[in-house]
Amino acid sequence: MSDAGAPTAEGGEPVRGPVRPGGLLDVLGVASVVLDAEGRIVLWSPQAEELFGYTAKEALGQYAARLMVHERHLGLVGELFADVMRTGQSWAGGFPIRRKDGSTRVVEFRNMRLLDDRGDVYALGLAADQSTVRRLEQDVALSERMVKQSPMGLAVLDTRLRFVTVNPALERIIGVPADVHTGRTIGEVLPLLGTGALAAAARRVLDTGTPVIDEPLVGRTPADPDRDHTWSLSLYRLEDAMGNVLGAAVSLIDITEQHRASVEAETARRRLAVIADASARIGTTLELERTACELAEVAVPELADVAAVDLLDAVVEGRPSTLGPAESAVIRALAVRPQDGSDAVRAADSPGRIALYAADRLVTECVRTGEAVLVPRVKDEDLPRIARSPEAAVLLGRAGLHSYLAVPLIARGEVLGALDLKRTRNPAPFDEDDVLLARELAARASVQIDNARWYQNARNTALTLQRSLLPSHPPVTTGLEVASRYQPAGATSEVGGDWFDVIPLDGGRTALVVGDVMGSGISAAATMGRLRTATTTLASLGLDPALLLEHLDKTTSALDHSIATCVYAVHDPHLRRCRIANAGHLPPARVRPGRPPELLDLPTGVPLGVGGVEFSTVTVDFEPGDELVFYTDGLVETRCHSLDERLDFLLSLLDDPARPLEETCDLLLRTLHHPDNHDDVALLIARAQELP
Repeated sequence: MSDAGAPTAEGGEPVRGPVRPGGLLDVLGVASVVLDAEGRIVLWSPQAEELFGYTAKEALGQYAARLMVHERHLGLVGELFADVMRTGQSWAGGFPIRRKDGSTRVVEFRNMRLLDDRGDVYALGLAADQSTVRRLEQDVALSERMVKQSPMGLAVLDTRLRFVTVNPALERIIGVPADVHTGRTIGEVLPLLGTGALAAAARRVLDTGTPVIDEPLVGRTPADPDRDHTWSLSLYRLEDAMGNVLGAAVSLIDITEQHRASVEAETARRRLAVIADASARIGTTLELERTACELAEVAVPELADVAAVDLLDAVVEGRPSTLGPAESAVIRALAVRPQDGSDAVRAADSPGRIALYAADRLVTECVRTGEAVLVPRVKDEDLPRIARSPEAAVLLGRAGLHSYLAVPLIARGEVLGALDLKRTRNPAPFDEDDVLLARELAARASVQIDNARWYQNARNTALTLQRSLLPSHPPVTTGLEVASRYQPAGATSEVGGDWFDVIPLDGGRTALVVGDVMGSGISAAATMGRLRTATTTLASLGLDPALLLEHLDKTTSALDHSIATCVYAVHDPHLRRCRIANAGHLPPARVRPGRPPELLDLPTGVPLGVGGVEFSTVTVDFEPGDELVFYTDGLVETRCHSLDERLDFLLSLLDDPARPLEETCDLLLRTLHHPDNHDDVALLIARAQELP
């Protein structure tokens, strides 16, 4: 059936009868109120009920002013109403009204006089919340200003894909005035542009609502008919608040110049992403091997197919690393990525391996000169200078190695090693941009690697000192079976100053000691050694535990800024008791057959080094079969549990007095020492035995 002769609406759309309403009035929530000549409400819309809070039953017949207006505004409202009714001239404005709930709201009014067919006079009031009206006005003003001033070409198409409006930027981009666009299709306005695909995309957007974002479009326009341009095209479906489809919005950005440089820009973006990734991922710990792995993981696959991080063995050991012109390099492999078992990976040194690279090898040249070594296109004769051995050279050839790059790892002016990069799958050869990126990665990682290796050397030194100062095996003593453990802090923390000791005394007695020097590193270990020596010397004098701690407190005070906690106990097998004094340490646990484990109730005292406070000695029974468990805080403390909870947990594990002491030590360490607690642990368990 033809539309010829059918009435049309503005814009040329045929009028086909009732259509779905728009949603703007619903957004505004326009309320309608009709008043008679006396100002009483005779008609009340549902929107009025929502705006003012009164139901139609409550509002009809009421004087509108008294119902909705505060008393102090009644005179003004009466005058305005009378003026509208007398003159017939409408009044519009904002006015505060009082809702049923007592709250006040500013409402935008439109008031006018009505006449019915009998000549009776009424007043029609249209009202909407002023804040809603202002917000919509601002939205419209903002949208209009942004569209007109935007450097981006913008247009609106109707549901038949005809132009409704275009902004000045689109006029300039296309070279066609706005009035020529209106009412015409894309193909009619842009005959030089392949518009079939564009029209099909716009139709899909109208049908599905799924937008087209940044789709490249290439062609010519009347603005420049002799040269192709590239645009970034986006299409969005336009809907009103009720979901009615109004048309489509088009945005067009000329990206001709950007498109020409897109490959370079994308490459630069990827490289920046690699550097940012390196900054975030490299150096998360002070573990040397982990830091090397993080560097290798960043380099693969963005920069290379295979990456290896190798350090000069002398550097790892803390020795000078300078190489002579004909000197071979002793290199320790720290990391290789990926770990896929391919021929190229098998050709690399496995982590932990120490290999000798001759003076003519490329990696040796790299670490000797401190300069990058680049072989853009690897030939067969290059493989022996890259690989560690003839067998490795065969593997690299079989893997398809075609490009090689090694950059030095330099920190604080010292060459530490090299980042070794190979390409087997990526067909592009390494170029100067790759060299710059590899150098940047190496520079960022080198400082972290250097920090890790110095920290590791310092930690190993402290740990060696710590272990040398502790008894390797507790001595055999009269009437006691003893077991002990020392567990240093995790690799991410420095060694602390925890210690224990078992000291044989005269008369078959035994001194049991557990202490903890506050702080970490070599200083704490050295302080611990001095305190242990002092304790052993004082113990040989047969001093009462409290008096011994007083002397030890003076010794600690003489050490600069040193604080330590300590528990000192003397076991007398003949009297079957222990005399114990505490200097700010956690209380020992006592385990007795047939009784629940308990924490000894000792005066806590103050740490050694505080000075000026006396210590107390407490005597406790210690019968054959009884156990005393001494420990440092690293065994029980965590960040997420209270100390009382942890001590209760400790007691719960001491539920079997007959369990071998070695097993008990292992059980406590395995169960109690929390991974988050990077602190040393000293543990000493003594069990009383019958005298022969």
